[in-house]
Amino acid sequence: MTSSEKWPRVAVVGAGAVGGYFGGMLARAGAPVVMIGRPAFVEAAGKNGLFLDTLQFKEAVRVEASTELEAVRGADVVLFCVKTTDTESTARALAPLLSSSATLVSLQNGVDNAEKIRDAGIDALSAVVYVAASVPLPARVKHVGRGDLVIGPRNTRTEDFAALFERAGVSCRISDNIDGELWTKLIWNCALNAISALGRARYGQIAASEDARKVVENAVNEVLTVAAAAGIRLPGVADIQAGLAGALKIATQMSGAFSSTAQDLVRGKRTEIDSLNGYIARRGAELGVATPVNHALYTLVKLAEESNEVAAPKSGAAATK
Repeated sequence: MTSSEKWPRVAVVGAGAVGGYFGGMLARAGAPVVMIGRPAFVEAAGKNGLFLDTLQFKEAVRVEASTELEAVRGADVVLFCVKTTDTESTARALAPLLSSSATLVSLQNGVDNAEKIRDAGIDALSAVVYVAASVPLPARVKHVGRGDLVIGPRNTRTEDFAALFERAGVSCRISDNIDGELWTKLIWNCALNAISALGRARYGQIAASEDARKVVENAVNEVLTVAAAAGIRLPGVADIQAGLAGALKIATQMSGAFSSTAQDLVRGKRTEIDSLNGYIARRGAELGVATPVNHALYTLVKLAEESNEVAAPKSGAAATK
């Protein structure tokens, strides 16, 4: 799939499930894409390309691949897809490599990544990611649900970014309340990720369990209370009923997926729980809001992370951001 219209050069920093899917969709449409990832990814992509196993198609696409951050030089658009635990160190390393005209967009969980990236001297934008995908093998992305973005506020840079993805067949909505959009996504992450990890459960199992839904409801209520205390306006989430309905809708849309937190625990990796339930627990303490459920979920995941005793989901299971 190509076009006579010139594509910007795209660099993906962190070629995992999210970077692989969205970078892969751009490459499939004809954009020149370089993906920066681990040696196993680079080796596999160099031999056979990046294989996209999606709900709509199965196809190998050619991408440039490198293990070195230096490969971002000359990029017009940078998709910043590293784990939140690596945000600050990666941003500091990237800062001297980017041109002043490059647009860097954070495609990460959590609500404060762009701020951390800006502290490193990069004028970053925030995007909200909705995709259920995993990497069962190096350079192979398994997509099982959604695959769309939200960016904002509306300006020339965000309009160009949205147009780039729309051209590649990826829905990208522009919002003038991007902070609220990030917090809305945080609700779903706090409601589902830790439960999926600790219960070794797909999202559909959570939605089907009456007891799990009660935990989800309490976690959502705490996030809404913290958001209100922080002065965040949440689009489309006026009360706990709307928040719970939204979380269960996400769980149903991505019913076959395990959370990215579950996948990280299984693989012995550090999770992003500090940026999810942990963030709510810390922010709640700062604002004088009690968050016992989010604090408990955070604590249990940290204990599981440290002991690495969580059993693995089946290898074909998908992770969702």
